[in-house]
Amino acid sequence: MLKTVHLLFILLSLSGFIGRVILSEIKPELLEQKAIKIAPHIINSFLIVSGISLVFQGDWLSSDFGWIVAKIVALLAYVGLGILVLKLKGQNKWLAFAGALLCLAYIGVVAVTKQAFFFL
Repeated sequence: MLKTVHLLFILLSLSGFIGRVILSEIKPELLEQKAIKIAPHIINSFLIVSGISLVFQGDWLSSDFGWIVAKIVALLAYVGLGILVLKLKGQNKWLAFAGALLCLAYIGVVAVTKQAFFFL
C-alpha cells in the first residue's frame, strides 16, 4: 500500500513538473496562481515522507544504504535543476530540463536495483 502511494506521488510530481514547464512556455502568467505555486510543495512533501517511510518499513538502513544517499543527492540535483528550468530561457532551460529528467530516471533505476553505481 505504502509503495503504491509513493508511486502515485512520483507520478503526480513528475506530471506537475512537466505541466509547469509547459505552462512556462505557453502561459507563464498562470504560474503565479496560488494553487499552482503551492501544490508542488505539498505533493513533494508527501513524496518525501512516503519515501522515508518506505526506507524504515523495508529496514533498508540496517544494510548497505549507499543507494539511499545516492537517491537523496540525485533528488537535490533534480530540485536545483527544476528551479533553473522555471527561471532560465532558451537552450539552457532545455538542458536543465533534460538534466532534471535524467536525475529522475537515475533515481528510478537506483530504486529498482538498489545500486548507486549500476552503470559500472
